[in-house]
Amino acid sequence: MDNVNNHFESKRIVFVTVGTTSFDSLVKTVDSDQVKEALLEKGYTHLVIQMGRGSYIPKKSSGEDGSLVVDYFTFSSTIADYLRSASLVISHAGSGSIFETLRLAKPLIVVVNEDLMDNHQSELAEELAERKHLFCGRPQTLCEVIKSLNLDVIVPYEPAPSKSES
Repeated sequence: MDNVNNHFESKRIVFVTVGTTSFDSLVKTVDSDQVKEALLEKGYTHLVIQMGRGSYIPKKSSGEDGSLVVDYFTFSSTIADYLRSASLVISHAGSGSIFETLRLAKPLIVVVNEDLMDNHQSELAEELAERKHLFCGRPQTLCEVIKSLNLDVIVPYEPAPSKSES
């Protein structure tokens, strides 16, 4: 059993989640050679994409040629397990995904879906990025965000005490 744990420890997993929606522009972007190369250069070994209701199907890869190992799925009842195993999370701007990832103290890049009409989610993501709790981008800027990623500047997110605790 120790060999399994040691093998798992050597993995540096990037988990991408779009939640229950369709966000093909994010899935296409993370599936691009440029983004996968940027992730490899940062030392990541695996890319796991939760693609939701999207129609774009990413390319799977076993990583045998020195590339990222890539896998995908549509939905899972155990998203928290994927978040816990991740070294980096790339997420849509849904508040549930953002706060669940921050509570787990995982480095997070939030990608705003500019195709949404009422994009209140971008305000949340941009505010949390300004406070240095996460990084924020758009599908077209994701590669640059990854290349300039400096996890040392992240400020741990401390949830405000609930009214019952104060």
